[in-house]
Amino acid sequence: MRIRKTFCPAFLFAFLFCSTAALAAGLEDFKGQSGVINIAGGTAHIPVMMEAAKRIMQFNDKIDITVTGGGSGAGVRQVGEGLVNIGNTGRALKDSEIKQYGLISYPFAIDGVAVAVHSSNKVSDLNPEQAQKLFSGQISNWKELGGDDVPVTLYTREDGSGTREVFVDVLLNQEAIDPKAVIVNSNGSMKISISKDKGAAGYVGIGHVDDSIKALKIEGVEPSQENAANGAYKVTRLLYMNTKGQPDKLTATFIEYITGSAEGRSLIEAAGYIPYSGK
Repeated sequence: MRIRKTFCPAFLFAFLFCSTAALAAGLEDFKGQSGVINIAGGTAHIPVMMEAAKRIMQFNDKIDITVTGGGSGAGVRQVGEGLVNIGNTGRALKDSEIKQYGLISYPFAIDGVAVAVHSSNKVSDLNPEQAQKLFSGQISNWKELGGDDVPVTLYTREDGSGTREVFVDVLLNQEAIDPKAVIVNSNGSMKISISKDKGAAGYVGIGHVDDSIKALKIEGVEPSQENAANGAYKVTRLLYMNTKGQPDKLTATFIEYITGSAEGRSLIEAAGYIPYSGK
């Protein structure tokens, strides 16, 4: 199987599938194939990857697909060192990563990153300056933002997290997060921690927001995937699959299934993301 890739100037070093033929890709393309695909990296990707893996393995029991997390940094390192076939990242690759490992990127979804608090928190809206002061530790009690008299507990992601990198770069304008913040290692862990702590302030990919936590508006704009897709909500990113050089046939089929098939698009939407069209 030959992969067509087109350079997209809006996202440096990002490559994507864009042939109309790829739109017909689906489970039938896995017929007669066999082998293993190992996937690791960004945790935001896991719902899409897991559901795709389940459907593919049910369709063809000669294919084995493993999906683990670890964060974007782990995704880059493991695919670069040949430990996995696909390394997922919630950010664009750095020039140094491309040069060191010879990686190729395949963006497949648009996601936003939202400030998240306990569901009982009375605060509903922040501006960027307030967010910067909150996460740098300058605001220590929710009453300073119009909330209850409750001390703020900051939560952040680990170094190398794509979610953290986008959040810091876009919303916090590269303002450092308070080093006393509690570190959690996945969007899922972040959500659980926030749901149990009335003073919590953290951040998650919009696709992970549910009734267990509360996502705050930024300057009056709801952090929804629709607003992320139309540009109204600015704290956004692309989700990427990355390979070390050209992928083998089975891995290429998997990537085309996610990026180029109607079923793949439905999996992306079911996980709360917007399929990336490359436009």
